[in-house]
This record gives sequence, structure tokens and C-alpha cells, in this order.
Amino acid sequence: MNAYTLLPFIVLIAAMFLMTRSAKKKQQQAATMRNEMQPGSGVRTIGGMYATVKEVGEDTVLLDAGPGVELLFAKNAIGAVLTDDEYNRIVHGIEHDLKADTDIVPDDASSLTETDESDSPAAAASDDKAVDLGKKDVGEDGADTAEATEAKAEDEPKKTDGDSDAK
Repeated sequence: MNAYTLLPFIVLIAAMFLMTRSAKKKQQQAATMRNEMQPGSGVRTIGGMYATVKEVGEDTVLLDAGPGVELLFAKNAIGAVLTDDEYNRIVHGIEHDLKADTDIVPDDASSLTETDESDSPAAAASDDKAVDLGKKDVGEDGADTAEATEAKAEDEPKKTDGDSDAK
């Protein structure tokens, strides 16, 4: 046999070996993470539920999901063991910010554009001049532009079904 005919099979076997090796490493990391769980740590299940570990058994974990709610899960159902800061941020909305002394950027720019002269944004908006958008207002005699366009349309000859603008 020629070496060129065996090359695709060798490459395929090597790729399968590398993929199974990386999958085994991920499984081992997940198993060590689940074995290192201790009571009081925050976890996320594979179903997306956040809870704290109450007891750890051989193959099961007792989770405290809220006041008076205890759930028994298999260890394999734990998707991630979270740090205390991450668990508090997700579950309780508590941000642990090390840069608390720095200025906070507002969510909107309205506070950045306001001046000290006006007390409210409504007062600042009323001072602006009206912008002409090309619309015509109703005249003093009550006739508006719609009546003027109707009068123009009456002056032009009416089209029938057979007429067209094409020449």
C-alpha cells in the first residue's frame, strides 16, 4: 500500500483522538468542581436555577432555593459552582464594586446636557424657537391647504380607465 492512501485514515484517527481527549479533560474538570462543592457555596444547575448548597452527599446535593425550599439534586445536575460575588450579583443584585469612589456614568445623556439656568427640561424646551418643517398652517379665514389642493385637482381633466400618462 501507498502512504498517500493511508494518510486520510491517519488524519481522521488523530482528529478523533484529540476530540475525545479534550472532552475527557472537560469532564474531569466538571467532576472535580462538583466534588469540591461545600455547604454555603452558590451554584447554578444545568436547568438554570440558582441556589446555595446545604448538604453534599455521595451522589446528591441538597440545595436551598429560598426560605423553606429545599431541593435534592444529583451532583451531575450542577452546571457551575459560583463565587460569592458572582452569586450575590446574579441572585440578589448586589454589586461588589472596588471602584466605588469613581464617578458613575448616567444611563441617559439628559443630565449631561442640562444647564444650571433652567430648572426643568420642559422649561428649556419651551425656550427653543419653533422649527419650520415646511407645513402650511390653517389660514385666518379657516381655509387650509387641503381645500387648495382639491381646487387644483378639479381644474385638471379627469382620467378614465383607458387613459394613461404614457406617450
